[in-house]
Amino acid sequence: MSGMRILLVSEDIPHPKLGGLGKHAVALGNALIAAGHQVDLFGNNHWPYEDQAGDVAFQGRFFPALNVKHAHWKEKQLGFFNYYRRAFLARRFARAILKVADRYDVIHYHGHLPIVANYIPAHVNFVQTRHDQGSDCLTHTRFRNGDVCRETDPRVCAGCATAHPNLIQRTLSAASVRRWRAAVKQAFVRHKVIFVSRFLRDNLARALGPLNGTQSHVVHNFIDRRVLAAALAGSDGRPAKPDIFIAARVDVAKGVGVFLAALEGRLPPGRRVTVAGDGPDLDHLRQRFAGNWVEFLGWTPYSVVVRLTQGARVAVVPSVWEEPFGQTTLEALILGRPVLTLARGGTPELKAYEQYLGQLSLFDNMKALVEALPDTVERPVAGLAEEVAGDVRACLAEVEAVYRHGRSQ
Repeated sequence: MSGMRILLVSEDIPHPKLGGLGKHAVALGNALIAAGHQVDLFGNNHWPYEDQAGDVAFQGRFFPALNVKHAHWKEKQLGFFNYYRRAFLARRFARAILKVADRYDVIHYHGHLPIVANYIPAHVNFVQTRHDQGSDCLTHTRFRNGDVCRETDPRVCAGCATAHPNLIQRTLSAASVRRWRAAVKQAFVRHKVIFVSRFLRDNLARALGPLNGTQSHVVHNFIDRRVLAAALAGSDGRPAKPDIFIAARVDVAKGVGVFLAALEGRLPPGRRVTVAGDGPDLDHLRQRFAGNWVEFLGWTPYSVVVRLTQGARVAVVPSVWEEPFGQTTLEALILGRPVLTLARGGTPELKAYEQYLGQLSLFDNMKALVEALPDTVERPVAGLAEEVAGDVRACLAEVEAVYRHGRSQ
C-alpha cells in the first residue's frame, strides 16, 4: 500500500517539551513518509513550530491550523467541568480539518478531543488514536487522591474539577461528564478508533458500556528506532552511566515521590538514584529527599534521556496511575535495560517486548518493587538491534490496515 495522501492532526504539536503523544504522531508521520505516502501535519497555533524541532522533528509539511487560544472558558475558576467548552473546541478543529479534507485519503487525529469525530461527515475516512483515559475521564488520567480512580458515577467527578464542589458545581460537572461519555461513544460508532493498548480499550466498558458497534482497533504504542539510534550516536560530554534511573514527569501520578519514600533508608551504600524530568512536585521532592543518594536532573533533552537509559544499571518506572501503555518502559526494554515497574494499566502488555526472559519485572505494590532492587541482575550494555519489536516500522502495516479498513459508516 503506497501513495496515500494522509493528514495527521494533533493539538499537542508543537511544544517545547514534546510528550509521548506528540512523539508517537511524529514517529508515525515520518515512517509513513519513508514508506512512500504523502503526509502533512496539522498542529496548534500557540507554540512557534520553527523553534520546537528538538529531538523528534517531523519531516513533512506542517500547518499551524488548530486554534487552541481562548478555549478554557475559565473552567478552573468556575470549578466545574463544562462539556460545551470541549464541544466548542472540537467543532473548531473539525472546521479546520474539513476545509482540506477532500485533499486527503485519510485523516488521522491524535489528541484529547475524541468527539471531533462527531463533527466529521461519515463519508470522510477519519481515524483517531486514543492515547489516554480521557475517553471517560475529563482529567485524562483516572487518578485522584493519590490512587487509581475506579468510580463510574459522574457525580463523583465533580471532586476533580474543584476540591470542594457545591451543589451547583456538582450538578453541572455530572451533567457534563454524562454528556461527554455519550458523545464519545457516539464518536467511536461514527468513525474508526485505535487504542494504544487492550487495557485502554477494555477499561472503557466500566463507564461507556460495551463498545459494540464501534469500529475499534488496538495497535500498541511504538517508538522510532532511528531517533534512538541518533541519540545514542550523539554525546554531550556527560557520562551516561546512572545506577537506578527514572525518566518521568515529576508529579503524583508518575510515582517518583512514592518510590523515593519507599526506598529512603533502604538503599545499600554506594547505590544512587537519578531522576530525569520536571513537573509540579520537583522542588518539593528536591527538598524532601536532599542528600547524595538521589540526584534530580530536572528537564532533560530526549536525546540525553535515551543515553542515560541505555547506560543505566536498572530502569525504574514508578507510575502509580494506570499507564495506558508506557512509552518510557518500551524504550528501556528496547535499549536492553532491566525494568522494574508496577503491574498496572497497559504495562503488563509490554511483556511481549522483552529482549530476554525476566527483563520486565512487574510488582503489585511499591514495597515489593523496592525489595527486589538489590536482586536485579546487572546486564551489559548492548548495541541497538537493526530491527526491534515496538519500532514504528514494525507496526506500520497495522496502522495502514486500519486506514484501508473500509470507510466510516
